[in-house]
Amino acid sequence: MTLLVVYYSTKSENTHRFVAKLDLPSIRLPIKSGDAVTLVERPYVIAFPSYGGGASEGSIPNPVKDFLNIPSNRDKLMGVIALGNTNFGEAFCLGGRLVSRKCNVPLVGKIEIMGTPEDIVEVKKAIQLLEEEILNV
Repeated sequence: MTLLVVYYSTKSENTHRFVAKLDLPSIRLPIKSGDAVTLVERPYVIAFPSYGGGASEGSIPNPVKDFLNIPSNRDKLMGVIALGNTNFGEAFCLGGRLVSRKCNVPLVGKIEIMGTPEDIVEVKKAIQLLEEEILNV
């Protein structure tokens, strides 16, 4: 079983481009909060950029909160891929770190903007390790 990648990307498409390079099954969350919320049927990792300019309030996009507020979605969460900009210093990937901590799942990657080829390799490797752990291989 391959983990699904559920992701949120704004119109900038940075997160979308990163997820596309992973070449894994994926589902994109709606851009706007209040749009129909996606329900997942299998284990997944979530990828999203951090916002909020350094404050924990606002660092997680509302559509991600909407998605994770559904217990059946949250129960299938296996890991987090955090994306952000190192210009935000300590707040780099803050939203992803918060979700990882709150949901007690590993942070499988901290990616700047849309990542490097090395980031793709490392995240794919981390996802493969999660898959092996889930399947007890």
